[in-house]
Amino acid sequence: MTTKPMILAVDDEPTALAAIERDVEHEYGADFQIVCATSDSEALAMLKQLKLRNEAVALLLIDQRMPHMTGVKLLEQAVELYPDAKSVLLTVPADGDVPIFTIRPAKPDYYLRKPWDSPEENLYPILKDLLADWQVTYRSPSEGLRVIGHRWASNTYRVRDLLARNQVRYEWLDLDTSEEARRLLAALGSERLAPYKYRFLPLGAGTFARSAFLSFSTFLFL
Repeated sequence: MTTKPMILAVDDEPTALAAIERDVEHEYGADFQIVCATSDSEALAMLKQLKLRNEAVALLLIDQRMPHMTGVKLLEQAVELYPDAKSVLLTVPADGDVPIFTIRPAKPDYYLRKPWDSPEENLYPILKDLLADWQVTYRSPSEGLRVIGHRWASNTYRVRDLLARNQVRYEWLDLDTSEEARRLLAALGSERLAPYKYRFLPLGAGTFARSAFLSFSTFLFL
């Protein structure tokens, strides 16, 4: 897990993406890690990996016009993984005004015309407000293990008891009630767990955890 929350920029035009990265890095690189993707598939794969690594994503900057998927459609899928991330839909004059019925399902926080002649006037004030709003509710991801399972499954007690007795710090996510658990499983490509299977998503886990639980769990090192 990194120490900086992420800002993800997505644009299929390399020149435009480089300009976005340059401007955002210049103003926010000290406090955020800027990551970039050149396609919808790359962006979604990146977001899934970030989710599994328990990384925080603060902001999504997504171009509306891309070859295989519109920015709106990409944003709809992205917010399923990171519902609290702020989002900006990037358009060009040729796009015209994105109809309100088009942007409503994805609920972007802002949509912005590019290129911006002056980031100091047309970009930074917008991002400053969005990131400030995000930081108000942001909670740093927990350390230790994240354990996902069904509360009443027989192995649940055994696993949690073993962790507690060995003073292994963990976060319990109940598959029946936790939206975060469902998002993690979606990122893994699985909608549900078998009744007696558990997936452990380690955040800085040591060798003890691996040797202790590998025999009856699926252990993922991210």
